[in-house]
Amino acid sequence: MAAQTTAIRAERNMLDRYFKVTEAGSTIGTELRGGLTNFLVMSYILVVNAVILSSAGMSFPAVAAATALMAALFTAGMALWANYPYAGAAGLGINAVVAFGLVKGAGLSWQAAMGVVALEGGAICIAMALGLRRALLDAVPYQLKLGIGAGIGAFIFAIGAFNGGLAIGTGNPSDPVALGNLNSGTAVVTIAGLIITVALYARGVKGTLLLGIIGATIVGVLVNAASGGATYKDLPGVAVMPSPLFDTPNFSTIGQLDVPGVFSKLGFVVALLTVFSLMLSDFFDTAGTVVSVASEGGWLRPDGTIPRADRVFWVDSLGALFGGIFGTSSNTTYIESGAGVAEGAKTGLASLVTAALFLVSVLLAPIAGIVPPQATAPALMLVGWFMFKPILDLNKIGNIDFATGFAVLLTVFVMPLTYSITNGIGVGFIAYTLLKLASGRSAEVSRWMWIASIAFAIYFADPWLRQFIK
Repeated sequence: MAAQTTAIRAERNMLDRYFKVTEAGSTIGTELRGGLTNFLVMSYILVVNAVILSSAGMSFPAVAAATALMAALFTAGMALWANYPYAGAAGLGINAVVAFGLVKGAGLSWQAAMGVVALEGGAICIAMALGLRRALLDAVPYQLKLGIGAGIGAFIFAIGAFNGGLAIGTGNPSDPVALGNLNSGTAVVTIAGLIITVALYARGVKGTLLLGIIGATIVGVLVNAASGGATYKDLPGVAVMPSPLFDTPNFSTIGQLDVPGVFSKLGFVVALLTVFSLMLSDFFDTAGTVVSVASEGGWLRPDGTIPRADRVFWVDSLGALFGGIFGTSSNTTYIESGAGVAEGAKTGLASLVTAALFLVSVLLAPIAGIVPPQATAPALMLVGWFMFKPILDLNKIGNIDFATGFAVLLTVFVMPLTYSITNGIGVGFIAYTLLKLASGRSAEVSRWMWIASIAFAIYFADPWLRQFIK
């Protein structure tokens, strides 16, 4: 017994030394609790990513298993290399671009769509090696960084509302969006899940998102049974108990990307424009998340920089590349990492716990398959709040000039209105640069902001350019 106690103490001391837990002002227990919390608030992605990518013809169990494995590797990288309690997985937004933009819109196979993701991830890694990603991120004004995070939050909230049937597109230009049919089984499941989720969150219950998804899924199973399966007839096997509950992991998406198919289908120049567009979106999606979590954790410097930021962005950049290789879409750092930080986590030990739990989740793909998209809609809406909340710090910064304030406004609202993260960031950058120029304060705009604004101008001219290319 004494020998066992001594071994445990030695192990704890080793973890303390490696992750510098005591030096960071934390404890082993706090880090373990923070890692568990991060997993609980992030685990919805196993379902959501599989639902989105399965609509592009991919295998639901395979996507769920690969998503869990890639999340484990990504988060372990944050733990062992960056030593921060950041966690990550397949990014919402990019996966929607893959499913609905590249596959259903551009007509690519899902393998070729993952080839696009891998190419843009490779481009980001090159930019990282050249020091461009860090330089550009540091050049973005702090207020605009908060606007990016808030815009992504509003966008995710809108996705949840539409997926849950609470809002619908009418196709009428004078009234493009309307309230959904709140009496439908779809809306009933979403509303029930939303009530459960926000009530748990308001009471400070840990694992609110996961518990909300479980509660909404139970409601979905009951509604599905009461309606004879008609409610979710477009998603066979969803909202019904699976058999078996556990299964051998299906990794059939790994290594199936088709890079040559990207160029053969789209043509060389259009393929490059497509990769460039996705790279811009992925490039800036992380900015608001990293800064917001760093601010909450207390390691954001007064000048807006973060210690060891290069390591964080290297893991994030490689996540984009290997997300395409694994067939999960680009992987990125999650705003939900702030939940573990709120629990007191300060080091990579928390992320190591999160990574281990994601690794165990590889075996749970059949259970994840019973969750209907309406059960994840409330989670998306609450995640939207998590990402939107940091913009409230604008009130603490002081007076904001018109150029900056209007750019933030455009960034926040263009994302959900156009269903595009890239559009919001691009419009915000261009507006900030041009308004500073118009007000005679162009000296306040760094050269990197000018370069980014020009790049976004090319991005927005993409459809016009393509008509000449074709």
